[in-house]
Formats: sequence, structure tokens, C-alpha cells
Amino acid sequence: MLGFETYFPIGIDRNGIPVENYTEKKHNIRMHETPREKFIELARVALDDLEAEMIGIMKSMGMSGDFDNYYRTDSDSYRALTQATFIQLWKKGMIYEATRPNNYCTDCRTTVADADIEYEELPSQLVYVKWKVKETNEEIVIATTRPELIVACQVVIVNPNDDRHKHLIDQHAVTPIYRKEVPIVAHTAASPEYGTGIVMVCTYGDYDDVRVLRELQIKTETIALNTDAKMTSAAGKYAGLRAAHARKEITNDLESMGLVVRKDDILHRTPICDRSHTPIEIIPMKEFYLKQVDQKKKLLQLQKQIKFHPEMHRQLLVNWINSVTIDWPISRRRYYGTEIPIWYCTNCRNANVPAPGKYYQPWKDKFPGKCSKCGRHSLRGETRTFDTWFDSSISPLFISKFGSSKNEDKQFFAKTYPTSVRPQAKDIIRTWLYYTLLRSHLLTGKVPWQHAWIMGYGVDEKGERMSKSKGNVIDPIPLLDKYGADIFRFWNVSEASLGFDIRCSEQRMLAAGKFVTKFWNIARFISSFPQPKQNDKIKLTPSDKWILAELAKLTDECMKGYNDFNFFIPATKIREFAWNTFAAHYLEMAKTRAYGQNKNFSRDEQLAAWFTLHHCLRVLNLLLAPIAPFLTEVIWQKLYGEESIHKQEFPQAEFKSSAMASLTQKLVDFNSQVWDEKKKKNLSLKDPLKLKISAELKQFEKDLVAMHNLQ
Repeated sequence: MLGFETYFPIGIDRNGIPVENYTEKKHNIRMHETPREKFIELARVALDDLEAEMIGIMKSMGMSGDFDNYYRTDSDSYRALTQATFIQLWKKGMIYEATRPNNYCTDCRTTVADADIEYEELPSQLVYVKWKVKETNEEIVIATTRPELIVACQVVIVNPNDDRHKHLIDQHAVTPIYRKEVPIVAHTAASPEYGTGIVMVCTYGDYDDVRVLRELQIKTETIALNTDAKMTSAAGKYAGLRAAHARKEITNDLESMGLVVRKDDILHRTPICDRSHTPIEIIPMKEFYLKQVDQKKKLLQLQKQIKFHPEMHRQLLVNWINSVTIDWPISRRRYYGTEIPIWYCTNCRNANVPAPGKYYQPWKDKFPGKCSKCGRHSLRGETRTFDTWFDSSISPLFISKFGSSKNEDKQFFAKTYPTSVRPQAKDIIRTWLYYTLLRSHLLTGKVPWQHAWIMGYGVDEKGERMSKSKGNVIDPIPLLDKYGADIFRFWNVSEASLGFDIRCSEQRMLAAGKFVTKFWNIARFISSFPQPKQNDKIKLTPSDKWILAELAKLTDECMKGYNDFNFFIPATKIREFAWNTFAAHYLEMAKTRAYGQNKNFSRDEQLAAWFTLHHCLRVLNLLLAPIAPFLTEVIWQKLYGEESIHKQEFPQAEFKSSAMASLTQKLVDFNSQVWDEKKKKNLSLKDPLKLKISAELKQFEKDLVAMHNLQ
């Protein structure tokens, strides 16, 4: 409707941990206990059912994308492109493998990137434990929420500015139970306000531990937990216990040994996997990494080329880029995802990648060739998959046919990339938006889109974010069946300005429904009048010029909102104009003239009313069409043309007049005064009333007299 050639592909995301979790729950199975091929097939069938429902909802809501050619992120063609981009970056030296401490979800049983972690204040217990100093036999007290990690303590730190503990520096602490001697050193990471100001640093309690051990160049000697979140053999009699169980047992033993001074119940800021809501552990894992730290400066420059809607959400991206301190771990130990296309030579252990362009499954496919280093044909395929964001981050490349060797595809890519707009919610700026920017930059040297269109959350009536785990999610299907898409859409865009959270309430939908009904009734009323013919000469009255001036102002305001992708502006402006100005005042002023019931009005004045009524309705329909597509389509095709309203161009602001628009409030005040006077005198609206019309409203006298039956 803005006059552009528009390409709107629809994509269905069918990768990631939620897919696997859904399959496990539906079939009451565990992924790692099910044959891989069988699990993949079960997941695919489960997704087909969900996909059909999702497509149905999209169509019911009135989305206008290309549903005949929608794509899936688990299709062979999509996964082939994901693998091709990996191979390209691998050959550029942008990807490497290393063993490092990583976020690990014990429920999902895979590495988790920093961007996929949320933090929650969870109930915990701060246990104050007695330790000994080797050199002096002095008793010191260390407070910890993770006593099960004492076995993995590598160093004890105190703040160099904490006078209470300066004397301990360069001595050794002896761990309770395990009697291991660890150095006591000065480090600012020890907060004098936390616990006793003496902190044990373990492998690994949190990323502060990781950072301190790196800075002090202390090698990892003991790991407390394995990938099942169970204590390792280093824990002695606690080996094999889950972390929570071991925490309880060790605390009990410390108490029986008289080593617990006290226990405080606290709320502890805990890292949580945003998929399973399981507390994260930090475990050394061998993973593939994509270089991102050395790209931060360039990404901060590139983000300036993107226009954010609203601008305030740009800072979320900037903050995230600035916070990146490690490269992106892109490998996962999952089943339903795009496989990493690597085969290892069983002879020389060389890692081999195939030619790009085909979808590979190394865990079951043979390598298409021989080892590039020793020439042997015996190769073992990689079993890991990519992080789901490694897939999702190529969506603008996939839809623009990046990497194709066909001439027509190359021309298509040149025409469609960078794409125009990325619509998404604010919570995945640090994941989907950031990773897409990173990958597109590394592969094309360009930003992936010109505009980032950022939504808020859907929250419940209490203002809490909706989630299935909280049980406060609203199913849209019954609401669409009950109210229809137009009411659902108008409620959605009327609820909050772009970028802010939307409070979901059925009562609010009822209010939106009242406007949709009002608009339909306005259209029915206007449809009772004929439309002037093209050769009719229209002589507008002052009342017509006034409402058309207001309509021109509305058009400019709506277009300003649409050009900023902010549908809240046209929705609220159209409702205000249609209900409180056009229907409440102009329709009442022009009604008598349009019906031709008063001999004081000429044929020309009646024609002018017909023209103005239909012109206003035509423009209002065009302005409202993107928000209420079904309602406006019916009105348009019944009254104004057989071609879809959505193939028309937006209207231009005609009949502008600041002089006329300046009289709006005076007209509204005058009409309100008349209605108030009649109410005070117990008169009906049709009863006559003596009232003087001011000089500045004199030009509207004929319509006002007829409207109010003024004497």
C-alpha cells in the first residue's frame, strides 16, 4: 500500500531444544535413551501437527505472507545452507575447537550460550564453614551457597583493601573434609560485604570463578560435577550424588564435625537455562567456537546502519555487544538440529569438511571423499549439532537465495539483500538479532536488514510475562473464533505503543470490538447514500471543508505511524477521529443535508454531503486496512471496487486547511453545549432550542441549525 514491490516469505522454525522437549513429553521418552533416527522421526511428525495449527492461526489472524511457498528451518535446503555457511567460515579460519568451561544444562544435556541464559532470584542457603590456615592454624570462616564444591576449591581470595584479612595473603587454607591445601591470594573479586569477605574459588561455581582462575593462571586440577550434574570420583564418598543431594549431605557432615557456624536463608541470583528453566552448571566441555570477540568493534559500527523501531531498543543490542567476552560456542549435544558437517580421519585424526551445497548427516552418512591430509577413506562422522541460533541467524540469507550458483538466484539475491525489515520481540535481540548481524557481516560484509522492528512482550492482566510454565498463556484460537481477527488485531495494536509490553485481557478486546462494530455501522449508514458521479461538480460547504481538513490531518498522522512501523498511532488516531469527531459531530451535522429532508438545502449541498461522506469512508478504509483487513476488504468491495483494498495505495492528504482544523474544538464545544442545555431542560435531541451561534462558527450555521433544531 506504500507503493513498493513486496516480498513476504513465511518461515516455520522447527529446530532447537523446545522441539525435543515437546517430543519427549508427547511420547514419554528421553532423547538420549532413544535411537537417534527414531527420535528424529518422532520429532518431525510432532512438528507437522504443530505446524498445521500454526499456519491455520496465521491465516486466521489475517497475515498476508506467501503461504504457498513457506519454508521450514529443518528442511534439507535450509540445513544445507546452514552447513554451507559453516564450511565457508571454517575455511576462513573463523571457527575452532577448544576445551573450555561452558554453561551446561543438565536437563537439556548440552552446552548453552550466554545469550540463552536468564537469571532468577532463587531460595538458597548461605552456609558459614570453618576452615584452617596451614601456617598459623588460625580458624577462618568462609560463607558459600555451594558447599558441595569444596572438593574443587583451587584458591581462596581476600580483597586487598580489606584490613580484616590482609594478614592471610600468601598463606594457605586447608579445605574441610578433604584436607587439601590451597593458596590464599589478594583479588578484588572478593567483596568485603559478602559473607565474611573470604571467598573460595572453585572449578566451577560461576563465571566469577572462571575469570579469577584465568587471571591468576591457576590450572584446573579437580572438577566437582560431571555432565549428569553428579559428583565426580574426586568427591570421595559423595561421588555419584546429584549436586543438590551432595550439598545436603556435605552440609550435614560439616555440622556433625562442628564446622558450621551458621546458615542463612537467602535469595541467590542463579543462572537458569531459558528453555528448561534448570539451573546452569559450569563444566569444561570440548566445543566448536565461532570467533566473535574480535568482531565487536565492527559490529558496533554496523549497528548504526540499522534503523530501530523504536529507537530505545537499540541500546539492548549495544549493551549485549559490549558484554561479549568469549567466542560463541556453536556445538550442541542434541539430536533434532542441523548436524556439524565434519568427519575425522581414523588414521591421522584430521578434521575434514565436504564441499558445500548438500545436506549432510555425518553420524550416519559416509564422507564423500578421502582425508585431505593422509588420503585414507576411513573417516568417523561428527555427532554434534549446531546451536539453534546458528540456524536461525541465516534466515535473511536463505530467503534471498544466498550462495546459489544459478544466475537467476544471484540476480534475486542482489535485488532482495539486505532485506528491508526484521520483525521480532525484544527478548531475542541478544540472540536472533545479534547472531544474524554477526553471521551476515562475516558472510556478506553487510547488515542483514535496514530496519529492526521490535515488539514488547505479551503480559497477563497482572503485568507478568506469559509463559507455559506459569500457566498464564492465552490460547488465541478461542479468542479468534469468538471475536474475529479484526477485533483481535485492533485490540493488539491499540493496547500499547510500539516496543512496549501488551497487557492481554479479554475485557480490553471487548472494548476493541465496540469500535469495530461502530466502524461497521458508520459504513452501513454511509452506504445508504449514493456516490456522486465523476462528472458531478462538487461545491463543498464549510462543514465539508472542516471534516476533510481533519481527515487530511489524520492521514498525515497515520502515515507517520505506518512509516515508523508503529501501528498504535494509526489505530488510536483512527478510533478517535471516526468515533469522536466524524460520527459524533460531522455525521450529525450533515445528516439532514444528506437525506435532503430540509428544503433550505440545495441539490449541490446534498451532493457535497454525499461526496464528503464517501470520501471520508474511502480514506478511513484505506488507512485502517493493514489493521483490520477483513472488515475493510468487505466494505471496500461492496462499495468502492472489485480489486482488493490491500492492492490499493495509501491515500494522500487532500483538502488541507489549518484554518478549518483550528475550529474543531470550538465546534465540539458548541455541540456539547447544546446537548448539555437540552439535557438540563429535559428536552429530547430533536426538540427546538434557542441558542446564539458565535461569529466564528457562523459559516456552519445551516448545518448546526438543522442538526440541533436551533431557533
